Amino acid sequence: MNGYRDGIVIKVPGSSANLGPGFDSIGMAVNKYVTLFVNHSDEWRFTSVPPLSIKKEENILYTVCQELQKLWNVEAPPVHVLTMSDIPLARGLGSSAAAIVGAIEIMNVLCEKNLSPDEKLQLAARFEGHADNVAASLYGGLVVSTYQNKKWEYVKLPVEELELVAVIPEFEAKTKESRALLPDRLSFVEAVTGSSHANVMLGAFMLKKWDLVGQMMENDIFHEPYRQKLFPNFQQLKERAGEAGAFGVTISGAGPTVICFCEKGKGKKVVSTLSSEFSHHKVELLQVSKSGSEVHSNHLCNVSSI
Repeated sequence: MNGYRDGIVIKVPGSSANLGPGFDSIGMAVNKYVTLFVNHSDEWRFTSVPPLSIKKEENILYTVCQELQKLWNVEAPPVHVLTMSDIPLARGLGSSAAAIVGAIEIMNVLCEKNLSPDEKLQLAARFEGHADNVAASLYGGLVVSTYQNKKWEYVKLPVEELELVAVIPEFEAKTKESRALLPDRLSFVEAVTGSSHANVMLGAFMLKKWDLVGQMMENDIFHEPYRQKLFPNFQQLKERAGEAGAFGVTISGAGPTVICFCEKGKGKKVVSTLSSEFSHHKVELLQVSKSGSEVHSNHLCNVSSI
């Protein structure tokens, strides 16, 4: 970790994937973050605030760091990683993707790899299995990705004048279990229709035609019809959010979190309405995180003793 005598701080945003019809392709970074304080140590140590009751071998940060050492055939110097995060686990807000990106940033510094942003994406998608969440966490903003010729390609698009309202249930939804709800196949006609919805949605985003964005979001055929059962009263929530000012409502990633998209200035009313009517869920006003993962020197705060 030459050049980082006092350790490093890594900040990675969470994300919301799919946005309705953009299944496994579209991701948007949000202003919830995992922050990693990395310091020299005699052995690999992983701690968190608040503490997580998982073994080191089950920690995504540790497993990705170990896999990268094997992939690169190197032995990285051991470090202590202290994790602080406000991204809820297993709620569809990209907690695992943010951890994967964080691990790659750690190893990039420890092994002095000087990876390009594109190289980081190829590695992150390799561990995640798809690029929507990891691309958003790496680059920030709205990112569209696809896999072609054994390589992930992506485009980052500008997103302005948006507010997001997240409705976060207390219960979890594991991605593997959520994917099990999906059909194995769609007909050719269904696939054409579904992809055209995603195309029009992205065009409407760029032109700020919010009503059209919402129409396309809420007419997904790839996953939302099958995953709605993860969120009881989903249709009722969509109706109330729309009445309060949201132009589109979608399941975030694999769920169960629901994201309500609003024009700038309209989010607070949606938060107030949904907090009152769905008080058993956590309702938060979020913003799009325009920046992706960041790495800084930790010269102001040494946390190796925590």
